[in-house]
Amino acid sequence: MAYKNQQEFINALEKAGELVRISAYVDPHLEIAEITDRVSKSGNGGKALLFENTGYDFPVLMNAYGSEKRMCMALGVNHLDDVAHEIESLFKLLTKPKESILDKLNLLPKLGQFASWMPKVRSGRGECQEVILAEPDITKLPVITCWPKDGGPFVTLPVIHTKDPDTHTRNVGMYRMQVFGPTLTGMHWHKHKVSAKHFAAYKKMGKRMPVAVALGGDPVYAYSATAPLPENVDEYMLAGFLRKKKVDLVKCITQPDIEVPADADFIIEGYVEPDEELIWEGPFGDHTGYYSLPDWYPRFHITAITHRRNAVYPATIVGIPPQEDAWLGKATERIFLAPIKMTMVPEIIDMDMPIEGVFHNLVITQIQKDYAGQGQKVMNAMWGAGQMMFNKILVLADAGVKIQDYGALARYVFKNLDVANDVAFSTGPMDVLDHSCSKMGFGGKMCIDGTAKMEEEITDQNHFSKAQQQLSLTEEDFRQFPEIIGVNLSLLAMDIPCIIVSVQKNRLRHISELHNKMGESVLAMESVKMVLYVEHTIDAKNLPVALWRFCNNLDPKRDQYLLQLPARTEPGKTFNCLGLDGTIKTREFDNFQRDWPNIIVAADDTIAAVDKKWDSLGLGAFIPSPSLSFKHQIYGEEAVAQ
Repeated sequence: MAYKNQQEFINALEKAGELVRISAYVDPHLEIAEITDRVSKSGNGGKALLFENTGYDFPVLMNAYGSEKRMCMALGVNHLDDVAHEIESLFKLLTKPKESILDKLNLLPKLGQFASWMPKVRSGRGECQEVILAEPDITKLPVITCWPKDGGPFVTLPVIHTKDPDTHTRNVGMYRMQVFGPTLTGMHWHKHKVSAKHFAAYKKMGKRMPVAVALGGDPVYAYSATAPLPENVDEYMLAGFLRKKKVDLVKCITQPDIEVPADADFIIEGYVEPDEELIWEGPFGDHTGYYSLPDWYPRFHITAITHRRNAVYPATIVGIPPQEDAWLGKATERIFLAPIKMTMVPEIIDMDMPIEGVFHNLVITQIQKDYAGQGQKVMNAMWGAGQMMFNKILVLADAGVKIQDYGALARYVFKNLDVANDVAFSTGPMDVLDHSCSKMGFGGKMCIDGTAKMEEEITDQNHFSKAQQQLSLTEEDFRQFPEIIGVNLSLLAMDIPCIIVSVQKNRLRHISELHNKMGESVLAMESVKMVLYVEHTIDAKNLPVALWRFCNNLDPKRDQYLLQLPARTEPGKTFNCLGLDGTIKTREFDNFQRDWPNIIVAADDTIAAVDKKWDSLGLGAFIPSPSLSFKHQIYGEEAVAQ
């Protein structure tokens, strides 16, 4: 369904019992983020929050997309899979043979309906321009500061509009904006993004680049701005398809070459000067759960700010998962399964992106396997498919298991896995936010092929013998290694031959040497196919946290150690065990030359301030700060781990 504006969406959330109004004063500097972090981690995403008393003229809406129910409400569906099914049906209708004139005529109503969803520029001004600030000043908006080491306040849900200067093709994306002054922000577009390509084209032409930012309006706009669409597909085509109604656009006042949604709450107009000196932007507590560190980005100069009457400022926070962005990612996972399946990887049955993988780090793909080597074929196709090129760890399974049942999935994958032959490593483009790469934006990838193997794919060492599987590994076996702080053996009890080891490194090549010594001296290690090494500050028994840290800190190609020894329990066989180093990387112990970011935790004084005012917020039983359980994992007090 289409929402007339953001206020109608807020009303719908409130009617559904999905929104809490907070009338007590809450400071946009750190306090709004801390309260939202507590609520979003309280179970099932908590509630959407409307902060009505911010010290500014505008309320702040937080966590609006932060549950499956609210994400479905934003997209106007009962289930996220509904959109994928509709896309698949439409694709089949358009591509099936049209053998008669009647077949072609039957297609016309659907084409007419589709045409009615295309964006349209209307004349005159929109509701987003009901109020025009005489002197634009973004500091009059309640722009939140999320985390204590952030470089400043950031606009976190900006729907940013640019155009290609040659083709005039519109792009709508979402890139954070750090506020530096009344009319100046950063424009954080990465080199892989379409807006960055537009900027490069303007720079080549020596022309000023017009930009406009929308906040609020129909909630589908913010989702569409994050969607991984092909480069020349208008995001407002997707928005129209999702809301079943065209998006009405109006021309900006000071940047008339750019059109924006008429129903938006705020419009921030401006430009980027191509030859101007870049600005040092950041740090920023990002969706990986770590700070993204400062770097040089373009300056965005504000020429106008307009808004609708009774506007509400929408914002989000990202940080240690789970957060609101997990549900935006889940929507993308479900919606774009159908296009990937139909256009690039037809053997795909299903796909899952676990929360601990923070989008790109870990992707699980289920395929219909019909021939040997099909896993490698899918691997290469996936890593060449749009934003999937940023994927770090790809796990493949076939129709023999339900991939959303992680326990059953792990048993199935490891049963089919020969770590010496079924794990493939590669290098390629990585997310700029991936701090584990030795070089920014370029690093290692890994594909774990857990599909059932065809005869051509089987080697003599594919499976452990029954004797090896019965070996009993205990924590006592690791007492001889003083650097090992903790061990998680719980997966072994589930018939998953994988363990997690937390290690305090103290020398070069420490993990590789430890991995070899464990395999050589602990007989029962022959029951283990894979060891995940994590930092000594991490409780190895806390599986979600250990996996989140592990996936972030691993460069698979650089940080993998394959141990191959003659099996002592079964002469003539080979014992294969893959070690993966998911610990922090430093100059001293790893010859790692980049700065390593800290994880994100709230400041003690912010936690205390929110604790003190909790009873006045109307949020029910007290929720302690999630940051308290992570304080011991940080290195020093700055955004850079020290």
